[in-house]
Amino acid sequence: MLENRTSHPLADDGALAGFMTRLRAGVAGAHLGLTGLLVALVLAFSLAVPGFASLGTLQSFMFQMPLLGLLSLAMIVPLITGGLNLAIIATTNQCALLMVFVMQNAIPAAAGGGAVLAGVALALAAGLLLCLVIGLLTGALIAYTGVHPILITLGTKSLIDGVSIYLTRGMALSGVPDLVSRIGNSSLFGVPLVFVVMVLVAVVVGLVLKKTAFGIACHMIGSNMEAARYSAIDTKRVLIGVYTLSSLVCFVAALVMLVIFNSASADYAQSYLLVTILAAVLGGVDPFGGFGTVGGLMVALAILQVISSGFNQFGLSNYLTLAIWGGTLIAVVVAQSIRPHLPALAGILRKRGEGAA
Repeated sequence: MLENRTSHPLADDGALAGFMTRLRAGVAGAHLGLTGLLVALVLAFSLAVPGFASLGTLQSFMFQMPLLGLLSLAMIVPLITGGLNLAIIATTNQCALLMVFVMQNAIPAAAGGGAVLAGVALALAAGLLLCLVIGLLTGALIAYTGVHPILITLGTKSLIDGVSIYLTRGMALSGVPDLVSRIGNSSLFGVPLVFVVMVLVAVVVGLVLKKTAFGIACHMIGSNMEAARYSAIDTKRVLIGVYTLSSLVCFVAALVMLVIFNSASADYAQSYLLVTILAAVLGGVDPFGGFGTVGGLMVALAILQVISSGFNQFGLSNYLTLAIWGGTLIAVVVAQSIRPHLPALAGILRKRGEGAA
C-alpha cells in the first residue's frame, strides 16, 4: 500500500511542495496582466466616452456587479474541483421565488415593523434551507454516483427550473417589503450595500479555498482525484461540501436579486450562466480544475463590467456585449492552451533567425 501511495504525483514531497506553492501564488503574473488590462480599458473608455470616468459611473458599476459577482463565486467553488454547477441560476431564482412567496403570505397588508421583520426572517430561513437542501442533494448525487457534475447539475437545473415555472406559470412574483428594498439599496459612505456584501462573501470564499483544509482538499481533488484519495482525503465528503457551499452563495445572490429587481422570476439572470464560467477562466481558474483564485475572479469581473458599461454608454446593444464576452472566452481558452508551447516555439524561431543570419 505504501508503494502505491508514493507513486502518485502529489504523494512525492517535491511535487506536493510545488503544488502548494502554485496554489498559494496562483498563475504567475496573471493578476498583474489582468490589472493592466483593466486599467487600459478604463483609460480607453474614459477617453472615448464623455462622462465615463465619473462618480455616477462608478456607483452604477458597484450596483450592477454584485449579482454576477456572487453567481461567479458560486461557480468558482466547483470549478476548482474540476466540476461545474449549471444549477446556480435555477437555485438562485427558486430561492428568491420562495422568499417572495413566504413574505407575501406571512406579512399582513397592514403589518407593523415587528410583523414585517418576523415575516422577512421566516422568508430568509426558508430560502437558506432550500439552498442547503439543493446543495446537499446535488453534492451527494455527484459524490456517490460518480456521474460527471455537468450531467447531474444539468438535470438539477432542468428540475428546479421546471418546478419554478410550473408553480408560478412563468410569472414574476412581486411584493418585497419596502424595508427590504430600503436596506438593500442603501449605501455605506457612498458604496452600495450590495457591493459590500459581495466583497464580504468574496473574502470568506477566498479564505475558505486558500486557508482551510477543506479548500486545500478542493484544489487537490481538482488537480488529481486519485492522488487526493491516496492522501487520505474523504473526497465524497469534500464534494458534498463543495456543492453545498456553492448553493449557499446562491442564497446570498437571491437576496441581491430581490433588492435589484424588487421581484423574483424563474427567467431572471439566465444569460449569466456562461458569463460566470467566462469570468472564472478569464480570472485564471484552470478549466480542468486544481488552480485559481478569488482575487483573479474579482479583477476579471471588473473587466467584464467595464466592457459592459462602456458599450452601454456607447449606445451599443447588449447582445453585442454578450458576443464579445463569448469571443473573449474563446480567446482566453485558446491562449491558455498554447501558452505552454510558447517557449519551445520561441526557441525554434530564435534558431531559425540565427541560421538565417
